[in-house]
Amino acid sequence: MVRALATALIASVVCAVLSCWLVLIGWSLMGDAVSHAVLPGVVLAYIVGAPFALGAVVFGFLAVALIGAVRDTSRVKEDAAIGIVFTTLFALGLVLISITPSQTDLNHIIFGNLLGVSVGDLVQVVVLGAVVLIVLLTKRRDFTLYAFDPTHAHAIGLNPRVLGAVLLGLLALTAVVALQAVGVILVVAMLIIPGATAYLLTDRFSRMLLIAPAMSAVCAVVGLYLSYYLDTASGGMIVLAQGTAFALAYLFGPRHGLLGSRIAARRRRAALDRGRASATPSTTTRGQAGASDT
Repeated sequence: MVRALATALIASVVCAVLSCWLVLIGWSLMGDAVSHAVLPGVVLAYIVGAPFALGAVVFGFLAVALIGAVRDTSRVKEDAAIGIVFTTLFALGLVLISITPSQTDLNHIIFGNLLGVSVGDLVQVVVLGAVVLIVLLTKRRDFTLYAFDPTHAHAIGLNPRVLGAVLLGLLALTAVVALQAVGVILVVAMLIIPGATAYLLTDRFSRMLLIAPAMSAVCAVVGLYLSYYLDTASGGMIVLAQGTAFALAYLFGPRHGLLGSRIAARRRRAALDRGRASATPSTTTRGQAGASDT
């Protein structure tokens, strides 16, 4: 349980920080594609005895290259190319799992096995999570400028293609980190929901980088403990907690929430009406005073 809690916290924080840029750039579907496309790379890495991260990064970049090739050399649009490539690679991973003899259940790669995390798995999660966070925080200004205005980033000497490639590489590594917690299928939720939730709660990107990991960490603890007491899937409960947090932000967010914005607008109208009502008597009094003087 202690190892599960540590893994869940690390995976949730790393995914949440990266999700801020994915949501800002509009790479939510790309995050879905890369997180599923790394499955055959992870299985092949297991077969040859290589680190999971190596196979994930290779197939993550392969997926991006294939998406670009299909988009640029055919009439197929980018969203369709993403769907074709990631579903095909994901299916390849499923086939490899089904034919690979293993003493361990490789289906845990798909659905996660948070309560079965070993010490070695935890060390891998810590190392990869630290690498991703260090790169993201060190280059956060460059990544943020790339997200807002790639043209301006190029004008001041940055290479947008390199920055995009680095983000995709970090996305592949983050997918490996989250595999231990929730599996391939639910990785995309951890890569999108925290950033989207923070996006509804603030208009400043610096605050997003604080709100998203804090919310994600709280949901990891709550989801893990609920799964323990309710005897349910731990990864699913963590993502369900994040989805609940997003629903609350969507409904009651102070500025961009569905109900919160309406309540704020109603309060502004009420305050404006009170201001007009208080100004009307004074105007009438001045008019009566002027008439009496005349």
